[in-house]
Amino acid sequence: MGSGAGSFLKVLLKNFDVLAGPVVSLVYPLYASVRAIETKSPIDDQQWLTYWVLYSMITLFELTFAKLLEWIPFWPYAKLFLTCWLVFPYFSGAAYVYDHYVRPFFVNRQTLNIWYVPGKKDKPDDILTAAEKYIAENGTDEFQKMINKADRVRS
Repeated sequence: MGSGAGSFLKVLLKNFDVLAGPVVSLVYPLYASVRAIETKSPIDDQQWLTYWVLYSMITLFELTFAKLLEWIPFWPYAKLFLTCWLVFPYFSGAAYVYDHYVRPFFVNRQTLNIWYVPGKKDKPDDILTAAEKYIAENGTDEFQKMINKADRVRS
């Protein structure tokens, strides 16, 4: 009887990533997402919506680089560790990654120009240059009015 339980434990430990991965990355987040939908608080909704965005990105990464990841023996364990960090609200990993990496990429859309093409001298390079030019032409009072108007429209 003892050797059967020992063998079962060995198999369980050898396949820990295969068994724990779906539970940590799918089952618990699914359960927590349904519970979050049923509450009135937007905080838990944001936690789980953020998690699902990041989980989708991890899945796309895996699908894109599947052949390469097959050669990395610790990838399943690294993914399990990363998923645990993202899932457990104690760490707020999903919020951290989203706030520091994903959100700036999508909110502050910046284009990467790999070819240098000199622009016109009178064309503003960025928003600060455009703001300085607007202030120089119209004055600070007009600039402040424009900002106040934009704030009212957004509210």
